[in-house]
Amino acid sequence: MNEFETIVNHIKHPDHRGQIKELFSWIEQSYPELVSVVKWNQPMYTAHGTYIIGFSFSKNHFAVSPETVTIKHFTADIEQAGYDHTQNIIRIKWGQAIDYSLIKKMIDFNITDKADHKNFWR
Repeated sequence: MNEFETIVNHIKHPDHRGQIKELFSWIEQSYPELVSVVKWNQPMYTAHGTYIIGFSFSKNHFAVSPETVTIKHFTADIEQAGYDHTQNIIRIKWGQAIDYSLIKKMIDFNITDKADHKNFWR
């Protein structure tokens, strides 16, 4: 069992676990070039050693963390999707529809914006 599976299997509610498995499967099928890693006990995806997007889980929601620059860039889209956010995370309530087109925009933005980036974080 890989580290992602171990973390996902710690999500107690089967519907929540299924929602995350579906999201991760979509990312891995859409972006086979991304590397799945676990750092700080959080699943994340990287490209050429730089952070692209990460996730964390709580009782009422899961958080999407694409970095502050990306959240600022897509604030209107995030709010239009009905997601709560801070400058560092986007909260998607369990059972709330995942806006895959927004996830795609954020991943694409980070891949392009960080193409020549040498560090893990911006």
